[in-house]
Amino acid sequence: MRVLTGLDLPWGSPGGSVELLRDIYLDPDGPLGASNVFMLAPDGAPAPAAGPAATAGPAATAGPVPAAGPVPALLDVPGKQLDGPGFWSYVGRLTEQLTRRFRPGEQDVLHLQHLAFGATPALLRAFPEHPAIALVHGTDLLFAAKHPTQAEVLREAAAAARIIVVPTPAMADQLRLLAPVESGRIVHVPWGIPDHLLHRPPVRSARDDRELRVLYAGRLTAEKGAAELVSTVAGIPGLSLSMAAPALEFRRLAEVADLSTTRYLGWLSRPALWAAFAEHDLLVIPSAKLEAFGLTAIEAQACGLPVAYQPVPGLVDALGDSALPLGILADPHGARATLAGLVSDRSPLDGLRAAGRSNAARYPLSATARELAALSRQSA
Repeated sequence: MRVLTGLDLPWGSPGGSVELLRDIYLDPDGPLGASNVFMLAPDGAPAPAAGPAATAGPAATAGPVPAAGPVPALLDVPGKQLDGPGFWSYVGRLTEQLTRRFRPGEQDVLHLQHLAFGATPALLRAFPEHPAIALVHGTDLLFAAKHPTQAEVLREAAAAARIIVVPTPAMADQLRLLAPVESGRIVHVPWGIPDHLLHRPPVRSARDDRELRVLYAGRLTAEKGAAELVSTVAGIPGLSLSMAAPALEFRRLAEVADLSTTRYLGWLSRPALWAAFAEHDLLVIPSAKLEAFGLTAIEAQACGLPVAYQPVPGLVDALGDSALPLGILADPHGARATLAGLVSDRSPLDGLRAAGRSNAARYPLSATARELAALSRQSA
């Protein structure tokens, strides 16, 4: 089963959809085999040869250094935007690049990463005769709700896809608010984390201090709630906050929030982030809006790091009572009291740690890949 898929993001961009793309589609020994995968070339980087066997090198990096191994075909398509005629001009250029790089006979099925953005309409225009499976990642729903052009793309993609894959039931509910999609075409396939992380997590660090080390890891866009987290934990005796985030976003957050006591870890590679999990006591995810799944939270649980989270759609499905609901937005004073209580009494963290490991074991990446491979055979 030959799959063509991709994201119109520069190689090395942060985000769960990029990690999932790398994990599932760039593994030549995985259930989906040697897929054809594309992303955008970082500024000034020459595009390597097409195909999954291209070798990663210094020119193929932007932001955090991607893991060594296969990289996607990198397309040089300028002018990306979200709305209006300029968006469709960009889609036209991306469509042209796709038809030059990939031939119709080189794939059996399209996997549309997102129901919005540029890669999806470009794939549908470049290969209109191929069956398509769409994967909902969450950001596509958020942007379709705010941008008329992306709402148009979402409706087009939802109508064209034979199967629409959602990682949580909440994503199906949100999708139906934006487009009429019959239930028979929606399939629930949870995202997964690397199997080896479940079997060989990093060893947790032994510490003598009594400081409660709280970690935030991820993007710092407004809907992630990071500024509210900083305000909530400020001045709690015995609590320290660390952030692993893109550098530019951290600098922008520093313009509106006091980060003078926040320890900045940089934007970490995944192995480095897993090592950071082992050095902290609690991961907090204060997202203000829906999350498709919450891969970072599940990876933290696999590493034995307890998780506290804002109970928004998607995260509630993936975490449930295996993590600590923390209403940073709805009840900041209550959230502050809860975190202050954990400084003096760590015993609740032991139960959360055990529950988290059990929850993470439900989501091996191999199961996600097998289900996507089965759906691909079914739709072709």
